[in-house]
Amino acid sequence: MAKLKGNERSQKLKPRMSDQIDSNKSSVFKMSALNIILTIICIGVAVIFSYRGYLETRVNTPYDVDKLVNTAKLNNSERYWGSYRSGVYFGMKTRDPYSLVTGLMWYFPHFLRQGGEGLRHWCEQSDKLDRYAWLEHDGETFGVQEIVDAGAILNTSFVKKPGGRHGGDWTARIGVRSEKGERDGEEISLLFYSAIEEKTNGKIRAVLGEKNRLTGMEGNTEGLGFFTINLIPTLGDIEEHSFLATVAPGLHLLKETVLQNLRIASYKGSTKKHIVLGGEQLSSTHDGTKLEPNFIVTQVTAKIPFEFEISFESGSFIDRREKLTGERYEKALREKRQLFNEKFENIFKLSSKGYRPDEVDFAKMAFSNMIGSIGYFYGSAQVQSSYTKEPVPYWKAALYTAVPSRSFFPRGFLWDEGFHGLLISAWNLDIEVDIISHWFDLMNVEGWIPREMILGQEALAKVPEEFVTQVNTNANPPTFFLTLKYILDHNRDELLRKHHHFLEKLYPRLQAWFKWFNTTQIGDMPGTYRWRGRDSTTNRELNPKTLTSGLDDYPRASHPNLDERHVDLRCWIALAAGVMSQIAEVLKKPGSKYSDTYDYLTDNDLLNQLHWSPRTQTFSDYGLHTDRVILKRPTPSPRSQQSADMVRVVLEDPILRYVDSTFGYVSLFPFILQIIQPDSPQLEKILDDIVNPDLIWTKYGLRSLARSSPLYGKHNTEHDPPYWRGNIWININYLTARALHHYSKIEGPHRAKAKNIYDRLRQNLIKNVIWQYKKTGFSWENYGDTLGNGKGCHPFTGWTSLTVLLMGEIY
Repeated sequence: MAKLKGNERSQKLKPRMSDQIDSNKSSVFKMSALNIILTIICIGVAVIFSYRGYLETRVNTPYDVDKLVNTAKLNNSERYWGSYRSGVYFGMKTRDPYSLVTGLMWYFPHFLRQGGEGLRHWCEQSDKLDRYAWLEHDGETFGVQEIVDAGAILNTSFVKKPGGRHGGDWTARIGVRSEKGERDGEEISLLFYSAIEEKTNGKIRAVLGEKNRLTGMEGNTEGLGFFTINLIPTLGDIEEHSFLATVAPGLHLLKETVLQNLRIASYKGSTKKHIVLGGEQLSSTHDGTKLEPNFIVTQVTAKIPFEFEISFESGSFIDRREKLTGERYEKALREKRQLFNEKFENIFKLSSKGYRPDEVDFAKMAFSNMIGSIGYFYGSAQVQSSYTKEPVPYWKAALYTAVPSRSFFPRGFLWDEGFHGLLISAWNLDIEVDIISHWFDLMNVEGWIPREMILGQEALAKVPEEFVTQVNTNANPPTFFLTLKYILDHNRDELLRKHHHFLEKLYPRLQAWFKWFNTTQIGDMPGTYRWRGRDSTTNRELNPKTLTSGLDDYPRASHPNLDERHVDLRCWIALAAGVMSQIAEVLKKPGSKYSDTYDYLTDNDLLNQLHWSPRTQTFSDYGLHTDRVILKRPTPSPRSQQSADMVRVVLEDPILRYVDSTFGYVSLFPFILQIIQPDSPQLEKILDDIVNPDLIWTKYGLRSLARSSPLYGKHNTEHDPPYWRGNIWININYLTARALHHYSKIEGPHRAKAKNIYDRLRQNLIKNVIWQYKKTGFSWENYGDTLGNGKGCHPFTGWTSLTVLLMGEIY
């Protein structure tokens, strides 16, 4: 092998310059490529986290269109002041986020117990009052209430007088008398107070007269300006008069603050003792600064009968020629009551229909207690989505709404409110428009409205922790479409004349709400829908609840899965599509997609294919189901000191099938929402089933679940008694009566049968609700299907008040 020359050898051993440059270029290229890849990855990660953060915030981001509620005009409205403290026996407040509140407490000195038993404040079933309700209330200007506590009758009334810039004046009168005279001369202590929340921009102070007695209160807030409250005894003799001005930790602890400041006082030369309040009891900050009072109470101990007036006077009411007190108050109250009674008869026509005076009085009570229970709440709800690890606060918001029950549910419920709206809009469309506006301003960017709104300290104190958080996948029946349909059918002219702008602003929110339902609640098959929120992993419930449907423990498929389809939800969406089509037509908007959806969902052939069980000839849910489930207590372990709770035991494998062994309210939905054609053979079968006493017919109304159904009357857990498993509910009975009335008025082969059933059902419902009121002093959440007895919570004057519409035949 020839040797290389030195230069050649050097060239062989060292790379050429061009090769080195190429190598460097390659390295740079590789480094650049790596940097680009890393940059792309970083950007991708950032995008993912950013999108994740975006998804996390959607649940508590408001829907970004014009608000429906004009807060700037609230304090000039005739609805600025009202009896808006739904959960107390009597109290007034404004529609301000942080309002001055006033309220009443009372007790009989001989019955006050350690721990506060006997001191009345919040509406509590445990107080075991004989009865209490607003007897007359117009929702705006006045109210008259009667409270009966062990034979003592407390009457509370108020009248408002417009004027000035802050809602005007009002006067309340509180009196106590003996029902049959047996408690005349007995002592009672009445406590009237004013309070402001911690974040209220303002202050209050006690006004003292002779002998250091409190004669009134005065103060100022951002919403009210300057005001005075005067307390004037008008009847009877005062035994003892004391007061308290202090700092309360919150509106939910006012009763506890009173109890902490009560003491026994005795007087020289007398053996008599009284329970009195402790005067001024203010705390200090860490630097010794004395805190301003936020809670002022006056206590009057007197013998029955006794009466006093509270007059609130606005500092902005300049041309006040006469005070709304004494005879002028009595005259104003008489005039308000007369106008109320004339309007009530003009709308509902109960006297002209032949109802007795006591039956008309019941109807006035049922209506008044519902509209008089309208509350105003402010605060932040607690919500959660699948993208948030923990519950997060909703934005702070106000809610003006009726409530189902002053004692048990003094807060807003979405599906209840659609039923309340039927009665309220028949009485005063302005109030109902106001309520709808507040609810739809709670819509988030997804088009979701929480199903239960728990706003403020007092509302939160009444709710078990497990029900506080609202989940954004969970719906509730869109019953506001019932209200809107009623308004369009009965009050269209007034709606367009006075509230056309409201409807224009509401429409985009309705579109978002409908879209949310029609995307998040759809089933796996076209034309099917499924309630979200059922627990597929529970081993405690005999049949996993469907709280989102509003029918709680009504039996569905035993094993929740994606194949489920719920007939009631399909019918709700059909109703919503029809109403959306109507509104689009009224507003002259493109609405063909809604009318097309309505036509599709009301196609009886398709409905029958998806939900008509050939075996039982009934409309049914469909899903993974077996009837053979029981609750059984597990065998205790040798070390166990306590027996474990009962668990669900499945005795037979579930299969995909119609849930047709269950017959009840859900089976009626294609009928009660009037989707079935009047000449349909399914209609005749449903009418026959309705009047079958072995199924749902009773002489008190329609039971929620047929006696032949496997879970009729069964506990859902060891501790949860049956709820929608046989009891009679007035809201669904009202819808059924409404449907019977509808089918009795249109051409079809079943008109006469529908009319006969309608007359019988309507009469049974009215008769039983009134009878139970006379018997117990209350209207009830639901009624027993065996004896017709009131069940659940009381007083329940939410949808049970639909009895008034049944009496007036207003559908």
